[in-house]
Amino acid sequence: MDMTRRTLVVAMAAAFAPIPLSLHAQQEAAAGYTALQNALPVENPGKVEIAEFFWYGCIHCYNLEPALEAWLPKLPADAYFRRIPAVFNERWAHDATIYYAFEALGLLDKLHRPFFDAIHKDRLKTDNPAALGEWLTKNGLDPQKFSVTMKSFGVQSKTKRASQLTGASRIDGTPALMVQGRYTISADQGRSREGMLANAEHLIPMVRKTLAGAK
Repeated sequence: MDMTRRTLVVAMAAAFAPIPLSLHAQQEAAAGYTALQNALPVENPGKVEIAEFFWYGCIHCYNLEPALEAWLPKLPADAYFRRIPAVFNERWAHDATIYYAFEALGLLDKLHRPFFDAIHKDRLKTDNPAALGEWLTKNGLDPQKFSVTMKSFGVQSKTKRASQLTGASRIDGTPALMVQGRYTISADQGRSREGMLANAEHLIPMVRKTLAGAK
């Protein structure tokens, strides 16, 4: 089974003696978020964006889904949520194209959670063409047509953009949240699934004031 990038990072960190945090790092840890030096673009500059970097193969992302589903309806009217499939390597890029293919076909709301379930409950290997094709067929999709969609210009462009955002966000694993392209929240900073969402919620009024000042 593929290890998530977070698992690798944690394993590497454990091999070295701890290094004292700088004052700035300590302040960010206490605040529960990291402020990016350069803000990243958002889809709707007039509203507060909360984005989730995720990977279909990440068990922690999968376990965050129920908390997310309960939290999203509580977002204020001037905030919105979007998912960004994190891309750290070719394996993750492959799964990102599946996500964007669902979106391109108008099936994201219908298939996102079932696909997550298939991976973590039924052990679906998304990089196994035969297994993926069988799952797609069971869900009413033509595997060949789906493959064409995955390779389409639109899907490939969005996957490339997701890779760029992953790098620019400086996250080191998933799940991770990003608010208004300015602040990132790691699982460690959130301390729990609910804590991550609470930290994001705490940032909404701060971003709202910034948006109001820009008008």
